[in-house]
Amino acid sequence: MAPSRRSSYPPVLSLDFFARETRQLPFLALSFSLSRLALGFKYNGLDTSLIGFFTVSLVIYFLGLLDKRIAWGSPRELDWDEEVVVITGGSSGLGRVLADIYAMRGVSVAVLDVRPYYEKATEQADGAVHFYNVDVGDENAIQEVGARIEKDLGPPTILVNNAGIVNGKTLLEVDSAALERNFRVNLLSHFHTIRAFLPAMMQRKAGTIVTVASVLGDLGASQLSDYTAAKAGLIAMHTSLRTELADAGQEKIKTILVKPGQLSTPLFKGVQTPSSFAGPVIEPLDLAQAIINKIDSGQSGVIALPLYADYIEWLSVLPYGMQRIMRWVSGVDRAMRTFKSD
Repeated sequence: MAPSRRSSYPPVLSLDFFARETRQLPFLALSFSLSRLALGFKYNGLDTSLIGFFTVSLVIYFLGLLDKRIAWGSPRELDWDEEVVVITGGSSGLGRVLADIYAMRGVSVAVLDVRPYYEKATEQADGAVHFYNVDVGDENAIQEVGARIEKDLGPPTILVNNAGIVNGKTLLEVDSAALERNFRVNLLSHFHTIRAFLPAMMQRKAGTIVTVASVLGDLGASQLSDYTAAKAGLIAMHTSLRTELADAGQEKIKTILVKPGQLSTPLFKGVQTPSSFAGPVIEPLDLAQAIINKIDSGQSGVIALPLYADYIEWLSVLPYGMQRIMRWVSGVDRAMRTFKSD
C-alpha cells in the first residue's frame, strides 16, 4: 500500500505560517532578557516588558489547559491492540489518508464507502484495511454492516464520520433527488453510524467519535445551501451528542469536531481559494495528522484549520453591513463559480 503524500505544499507566507512560527516568541523574549542581564546590562524597562510578556503568555497557556480540562474532562487511555477504527468515506480524500495511516500502524480499520478502497478485488484478502461497500445514507444497510464489522474485527471503538458529497448548485438549481442525497450522506449518515456503534461504546464506557463538519457550517456560502445546511446540522448534532454523553456519565467517550476550510481533495474540484494568505488550502495529510494526534491524546476537542476557521464564529457578532463587506472581501460567495462537478 503506497503511503499518502502531499499533492502540493502550503504557501510560504500565510497567517498560519506566521502563527506557527511565532509560538516561541515568549521564550525568545525571556531568553533575550536573561542574556542581557547575564552580560552585565542593567535591568530596565525593556526587561520588564519582555519578562512581563513571557509571564502573561505563560498564564494564558495554563488557563487554556485548565479550560480544556473543564470542557473535555480527563483523557481516556487507548489500547491499540483492542481499538477498531471505522471510517466512512474512507476510499478517497481525507478518509483515505486516515485509513492508510492507521493501516500502516497495524490498527484494525474498517472503511465504509460506495467507492472501492482496493483497485483489485484480490487485494482485499491480503489488505490491512477491511472494506465494506455500503451506502452510509441507508440506515438498514449500516445496521447490517455494523454486525459484520463486529464479527470480523470486534466492536468499533473509534468512529470517524467523514463521508461527504457536494452538488455545487444554487438552491433553485439543485433537484429534489440530489437534495435528498445530500442530507442522507452529509447529515443523516452520522446519525445512522452513531446509533449503530455508540451502544457498544457505552457498554465499554470508552470510545471516540469524530465528526468531520466544515467551517462552512458556521459561514454559509453561495451555491452551497444544501451542503452548508447539512454541515451546520452536524455542528449542532455534535454539540447535543456531547452533552447527552456527559449527562449519561459517559465522560470517557470522547467527541472530536473537525471544521476545516477548503481541502485539497476532488470534492471541491476547480474551486480556487480567494486568498492563499488568509485562507490557504489544507492538505488532507495535514488535517489527518491533526485528527490522529487528537485521537491518540484520548481527549475531546475541536480541530479548526486553517487559522481563520478557529475564529469564524466571531463573524456573527459583527453588524450585518460589516459581515457583508467581509464576505465580499474574502470572496467566499464567488469561490464556487469555478467548481467542476463530476
